[in-house]
Amino acid sequence: MHVTGLQLFWFVLIGVLWSGYFFLEGFDFGVGMLLPVIAKGDLERRGLINAIGPIWDGNEVWLIVAGGATFAAFPLWYSTMFSAFYLALFVVLVALIVRGMSFEFRGLRTSTRWRRNWDRINFSGSLLASLIWGVAFADLLKGIPLNAQHAFTGNFFSLLQPYALLGGLTMVALFVLHGSTFLSLKTTGELHEKAVAAARRVAPIATLVLFAFLTWTYFVARSHGNSGAVPGFIPVTAFLLIAAVSWLVREHLNGWAFVFTGVAILALTITIFMTLYPNMITSSTAFSDSLSIATAASQRYTLNIMTIIAAVFTPFVLLYQGWTYWIFRKRITLPPTGAKVEA
Repeated sequence: MHVTGLQLFWFVLIGVLWSGYFFLEGFDFGVGMLLPVIAKGDLERRGLINAIGPIWDGNEVWLIVAGGATFAAFPLWYSTMFSAFYLALFVVLVALIVRGMSFEFRGLRTSTRWRRNWDRINFSGSLLASLIWGVAFADLLKGIPLNAQHAFTGNFFSLLQPYALLGGLTMVALFVLHGSTFLSLKTTGELHEKAVAAARRVAPIATLVLFAFLTWTYFVARSHGNSGAVPGFIPVTAFLLIAAVSWLVREHLNGWAFVFTGVAILALTITIFMTLYPNMITSSTAFSDSLSIATAASQRYTLNIMTIIAAVFTPFVLLYQGWTYWIFRKRITLPPTGAKVEA
C-alpha cells in the first residue's frame, strides 16, 4: 500500500516526539541511575534530585503525547505493540509511577533509611525504563513473531533476543552519559567534579556499545533489504559525537559535551525510525507480514483533525516547557557540610 503524505507526516511527528522524549527524559533517567554512584550521603543525593526536580514531570509529557498520537494516528500499531509488549510496558508503567513517587515521598521523613530506599527506587525505575525502551525499539527493528493478521504469536522471551538486549544496554549507557553531562552543567564544587569524572568513565563504554549496536543495525537493515534507507552520516554522526565526549569533559567543555550526547541520542532515534520505514513493526515470522505505515494508519479524516489540533496546541507546550527550563536554569550549589538537609 502507498504511504500518503499525511501518514508520513504523522510517522515523522511520532518519531520527533520520541526523539524529544529520549533527549529530555534521557538525562532524567541518567541522573536517577547515577544517584548511588556519584552521590555520597543524603546532602549530595538531594542535590542530584534538585537538579531535575522541577523538570522531570514536564519531560514525561513527551511520552504521553507520543502514546496518544500513536493511539489516534496508528491504532493498529498501538494495539499490536501493547499485545506484544504488554508485560514489558506494564513494568515500564510501574517503574515510572514509583520513580515519580520517589521524588514526592523521599522528603516526607527525615529518616536516612527512608530517603535511601526512595533513592533506590528512583535508581531502579530509571534503569528499568531505560533498558526496556531500548529493548522494545530494537525488537521493532529486528522483528517479532507476527502472523498475516499482524497478531503477536510469540511470548515474553521472544522479545529478549541478543540484538534487543544490546539495544537496551545502549540506551542505558547513553542515558547515563547524558545524565552525567547534564549534571556537569547543573552542579558546582565537588558534585560537579564527580559528574565530570563519571562522564569520563562512562563515555568509552557508551562509545563501544553504540558502535556495536549501530553496526548490528546496519546488518539488520541489510537483511530486510533496507540498508540504504538511512543516510550513512546520521549513525556515523551519533558515534563520532559520543566518541568525542570524553575529550570534551576533560577540556572542561561541559556544555558542548551535553549537546553532543543529546544530538547523538536524536541521531540514534532518527536512525531507528528511518530503518523501520515503511514498516512500523517488522515480522520475524515472514517479512511480508510486517505491519506497514499504510496498514496501521487511521482514516484521512482523523489524521486531518489531529493535524489541526497539533498545529494549534504544540507551540503552547513548547513555549511552556522552554519557560520552565529558563526559570530553573541556575546551577545547584550544596550547603556547607553539616548543614541541615531540607526535604
